[in-house]
Amino acid sequence: MPRPAALFLAVTAVLLLWLRGGVAEEPRPVVLELLLAVDCSSSVSDAEFALQMGGIAQAFDDPTVQAAIEQAGAAGIAVALLQWSSLRSQVMAVDWTLITGAEGARAFAERVRRSPRYMGGGATAMSGALALATASIESNAFAGERKVIDVSGDGRANEGQSPAIPRALANRLGITINGLAILNEEPGLAGYYQSWVVGGPGSFLITADDYHDFIDAIRRKLIFEIRGAPIAERPATVQGARR
Repeated sequence: MPRPAALFLAVTAVLLLWLRGGVAEEPRPVVLELLLAVDCSSSVSDAEFALQMGGIAQAFDDPTVQAAIEQAGAAGIAVALLQWSSLRSQVMAVDWTLITGAEGARAFAERVRRSPRYMGGGATAMSGALALATASIESNAFAGERKVIDVSGDGRANEGQSPAIPRALANRLGITINGLAILNEEPGLAGYYQSWVVGGPGSFLITADDYHDFIDAIRRKLIFEIRGAPIAERPATVQGARR
């Protein structure tokens, strides 16, 4: 019998091949493919969910984030937003969107702001979210110079495989996983994210003390991710992660 980890990777690989087969047109080159994976598990209240979504929307409305996007030039960036909780609870709340400047960033912000909460709670199945995020990046209509999954949450995985398993597959495909650990529920969560979640070229972790702190943290995190700046230029609160 194959080991569970090997079986998970095999099933995910088959899914990726199937999804790739459905892409009919040549992918459009972009500077960055960025998938924002937002925790909607039972530990996240409706008010905390609203702070997450509002924080992301505010970030794309921010002139500094918009300036970072414009630095990408005409190629632009492609961004999507995934809501996740249990193994069978993941929804692409905002599908892949090409953004080349401030107007596109504001339009994306408005779509995020209007997005409902698609799941009212559930377990924290980070492996399912990372697997679906990887499949979505590999099967969309874009070809990024850089590919990043930006996962945020306030707890450790408590359902499914270890997130280190889909992380290994994502990294093998050239996808970096960055983390935003919200520490109001588990003060030691940063260490868990460092060990089991983040990884890949240039990967990093940033922490937020609570959901109110998330608003500023996601703005600073997006600026760094979009610019792809050297390690020396990271904000002081960002911690280098597993390569």
